[in-house]
Amino acid sequence: MRTLRIRTFTLLSLFLILSIPWLFFVTTHFMVTKSLSLGDRQPLDSSLQKHLTDTIQLIELGADNWTNPDWQNELNLQLRQAKFDVAIFNASDQEIYRSSSERNRALSKKEQFSVIEDGQILGRAVIYLPNLYAIPMVGAFAGLLLSFFIVAMEIRRFILIPLYKMNLAARWIADGDLEVELPSSRITEIAGVRDGFDVMVRGLQKSHQKQVKLEEERRFVIAAVAHDLRTPLFALRGYLDGIEQGIAQTPEKLAKYVTVCKEKSAQLDRLVEDLFTFTKMEYLEAKLNLKPMDLKLLLQKAMDSLKPIIEQKQIVTSVRYSPDDLTVIGDSHLLDRAISNLLDNAIRHTPLHGKIVVRCDKEDHKIAFTILDSGPGFTSEELQHVFEPLYRGEASRNRSTGGAGLGLTISQRIIRQHGGELTASNHPDGGALLVGWIPNR
Repeated sequence: MRTLRIRTFTLLSLFLILSIPWLFFVTTHFMVTKSLSLGDRQPLDSSLQKHLTDTIQLIELGADNWTNPDWQNELNLQLRQAKFDVAIFNASDQEIYRSSSERNRALSKKEQFSVIEDGQILGRAVIYLPNLYAIPMVGAFAGLLLSFFIVAMEIRRFILIPLYKMNLAARWIADGDLEVELPSSRITEIAGVRDGFDVMVRGLQKSHQKQVKLEEERRFVIAAVAHDLRTPLFALRGYLDGIEQGIAQTPEKLAKYVTVCKEKSAQLDRLVEDLFTFTKMEYLEAKLNLKPMDLKLLLQKAMDSLKPIIEQKQIVTSVRYSPDDLTVIGDSHLLDRAISNLLDNAIRHTPLHGKIVVRCDKEDHKIAFTILDSGPGFTSEELQHVFEPLYRGEASRNRSTGGAGLGLTISQRIIRQHGGELTASNHPDGGALLVGWIPNR
């Protein structure tokens, strides 16, 4: 829809207000005078011209009877028919006759002439003709009223109604109704305000949807955390009750109970740590402690920390590093947490006597790493949700493989905070493949 700027609309309105009265004036003047001439010497129509000629002849021929009442009555009769007024003055410029002293002469056209006989001035006559501008002025005033009416209607249509509807829309938005229909306008400035309102409404809708989603996620997290905490706590309490009640009577059984309790407490510790890290990254916007570090050493450190679990499952590891400089700028604590989560995930899903392959190479202006395990890999559904918080791909949410469903989520968000990316897929030969990169700055 084509729009007009407010100044253009104002100029058009002003032009309309000026042009319509003038058009009405010229039209009515032409209808009265049958001429488009607007000067003082504009021609009279034939009827007025005949009356004027007759009046002049009567005055000139009756110069000797100017003071005669009978002659004056005859002149008055003719003047009433012609709708003229006359004033006659003698040679000394003294008024000796006036047809009507009550009429307003200011708005009448004057025709004056002198009466001369035998070379001597007998007197002077002034004829007041009808005001030919009266009807055109009425027409001009009617045109002015019409132009004001048209401009007022257009202002109401293009400015007042859209602003009124915009005001109502703003009140509806303030009341929480985000499905309002914003009015359109042919005025550019109002259309710009309308577009700004539209952007604001869309932003509020997105914000509302995000808030609803966050609320649903918050409820889900609370329910999931309650479940995840309850399971190991219930098991831990059961084993501690067994020790207290003397069920573990032999040293071997007592050692087994203590081992299980330590596993459950470690599981709780990891869950709380994951939740704390996730909350800190998601809501607290922690500032990164950036400094140069060797990603190769970071990977090796994470592998060494998980070595007991690797040896317990008799997993064969293959680590391949590029000879290039693998230094990145990042937060060593967070990156160590991200790499450890990825390796822990690979170890937990790798069967006994399985294999894990870790690679780290320099590619252009980034350091890329891959972690491949020989486990079952991801299902198609898991690939769609693998980085979602608290998703583990296990409907029963049992702890046979461990984990709180936050490890991959935390790792991806840490790497993204460092300007990189982490993706998950399946290797063509089988197994889960995690590929990540961090800018080499």
